[in-house]
Amino acid sequence: MDSLAVWFANTLGQYVSREVVIFIISMIPILELRGGLIAAKLLNVSITTAIPLCIIGNIIPIPFILLFIKQIFKWLKKINFCKNIIEKLEARAMSKSDSIKRYEFWGLVLFVGIPLPGTGAWTGSLIAALLEIDFKKAILAELLGIMIATVIMSVVSYGLLGVLLA
Repeated sequence: MDSLAVWFANTLGQYVSREVVIFIISMIPILELRGGLIAAKLLNVSITTAIPLCIIGNIIPIPFILLFIKQIFKWLKKINFCKNIIEKLEARAMSKSDSIKRYEFWGLVLFVGIPLPGTGAWTGSLIAALLEIDFKKAILAELLGIMIATVIMSVVSYGLLGVLLA
């Protein structure tokens, strides 16, 4: 993830400010807030500026995914080229859904909050939508998860990474 965050930071950084780079990275699936905070540290953006940008960037896609992803997937499955891709994406997301199925709210909180590969707000939102978890419950769980991920990644990016890069 570090190298992907660095690539986006270097590529986008030629055209927009460091803050916009961080915001955009935080909205991208896979990178999300985790990549945004790593990029923020590498771009020498203060933690007090980076955290709100990353949180807002990570939150923006959530309601759209929860509300519209099932309809978008249904429409895309009608296109032969996309059908297999969408089915694989759904299967991959559902393969990670055991803890969310079992513990629903707290499972979703931890799934979004613990920064492991394949977890985060995008995948959490997709799973919540596919499992038809109540919209308000899913939003609240994801917000709590993002707060947990923010604390963990702030320590990693600005604490541990800051010490290693200093």
